[in-house]
Amino acid sequence: MDATRPPRAAPATARHAAVPAAGPVATGPGADTAPRPGGVAIETRSIDYVPARERHGKVWHQGPFWFTGNFVLTTMVTGFIGPALGLGWSVPAVVLGACFGTFFMAFHANQGPRMGLPQMIRSRARFGIRGAIVPFVAVVFVYVGFNVFNVVPATEGLQTVLPGGSTLWYAVLISIAIVLAVVGHDLLHLVQRWLTYALIAVFGVLSVGAMVNLDVATPAGGDGMSWTAFLVVFSGAAGYQISYAVHVSDYSRHLPADVPARKVIWWTYAGAAGSAAWLMSLGALLASALPDPDAIGAVRKVGNDIVPGFGTFAVLVSSLALISIMAVNAYGAMLTATSAIDAFRPVRPTVRVRVAGIVAIEAIVFVVAIVLPDDYLGSFNDFVLMMLYFLIPWTAVNLVDLYLVRRGHYAVTAIFDPRGIDGRWSWRGLTAYTVGFAAMIPFFKTSFFTGPVADALDGADLSFVVGLLVGGALYAWLCRDLDLTAERAAERASEAELEGADAPQGV
Repeated sequence: MDATRPPRAAPATARHAAVPAAGPVATGPGADTAPRPGGVAIETRSIDYVPARERHGKVWHQGPFWFTGNFVLTTMVTGFIGPALGLGWSVPAVVLGACFGTFFMAFHANQGPRMGLPQMIRSRARFGIRGAIVPFVAVVFVYVGFNVFNVVPATEGLQTVLPGGSTLWYAVLISIAIVLAVVGHDLLHLVQRWLTYALIAVFGVLSVGAMVNLDVATPAGGDGMSWTAFLVVFSGAAGYQISYAVHVSDYSRHLPADVPARKVIWWTYAGAAGSAAWLMSLGALLASALPDPDAIGAVRKVGNDIVPGFGTFAVLVSSLALISIMAVNAYGAMLTATSAIDAFRPVRPTVRVRVAGIVAIEAIVFVVAIVLPDDYLGSFNDFVLMMLYFLIPWTAVNLVDLYLVRRGHYAVTAIFDPRGIDGRWSWRGLTAYTVGFAAMIPFFKTSFFTGPVADALDGADLSFVVGLLVGGALYAWLCRDLDLTAERAAERASEAELEGADAPQGV
């Protein structure tokens, strides 16, 4: 199957005789029951394959899902970086960075309906079943970090109208996120879709009010153009968007396999890039016009200047969106962590395992949030850059493999079989990732380390360009002698196994 076309035959079941424990087997109650139209039930799928008869949903739902997924106060904080560096051209920098980073995210979304598997477990085809632990560790770090930086502003937002200390609200909000993540895919899509309408209405008014009422003729951060600052902001916005690539097809894998690739990519891109460019630009505008801005205070001030109390209402709506994306991150972290464990010790993907994984991840988030310093903006800036550094070589290898090397042809069963075509350790993917990351180090620019090339360029961070080019080009070169004939044979055997398992059994 070509990466841009649906597969010629959609596998119809998740039952694999060859890999009963580690393979794509659904063992929870009701695992073989398709979702009821219009209803929401606890999801039974985990790292296992979603069979054709359970595929459902509309491709346009990817748009509002990722619109709300990005329309959170954490995204706005990314827009504060430019004015803090004295960059007057902060809005073009974040818009271009967001649009660039979303390009890589959206093209990952196309894998979901083609393979019916979560995003990160498919890294096994590039890095090997155990070798994929390398990007898995980085991705879990991203999930935990994001949820820490989400629960803090969500708590601050609720504390504007409700009593209670931070620790109490951290526990309450994390618990709500756990419930949403446990119910899973369909509820998350439903919540994200309805929040999109509310966010567009509320922040549409807020954005117009900011442009009308704020004086940005002389930005507080400066009005000059610095290519160094521009690249820092561009990289931050791009890295923020690329980080979403690690779970983008977790929420497209339930779509029917015959949905057009261009629609999956377009709706994902439109939702994610649109909301990020909007909210990052608003953040840059607020930071340029207000002294010492913070996300909660800036939204309240601008909104209350429009209509008394409207700013507080906008903060509360923003807090709901933060809770929702915390659930999305917890869900993705569970899938990634389960995939990592399964590589060394077979895991039966039951509902109990899903719940335990989600709770464990969110317990870590709770502990880290408690010890996070009050002045976390500087930590957030470094966190965004570190995401970029770890994920750029992964996304380069992943996309080159998908669109240039294997062209969408994968053996689903082999992804769960240590003796399969992918093997335990894939030296090609691991070499390209490691070399790509190492090539980026001289270009790093953070608060705690500046690479020699970045220092020579007056602090300009071009590491993302180097990582993409080196990691992607090296992987393509290393795969020049890859035995695609064996790959195709494994794919045909996988399809036969998947399809045969769903054939009538003596009925």
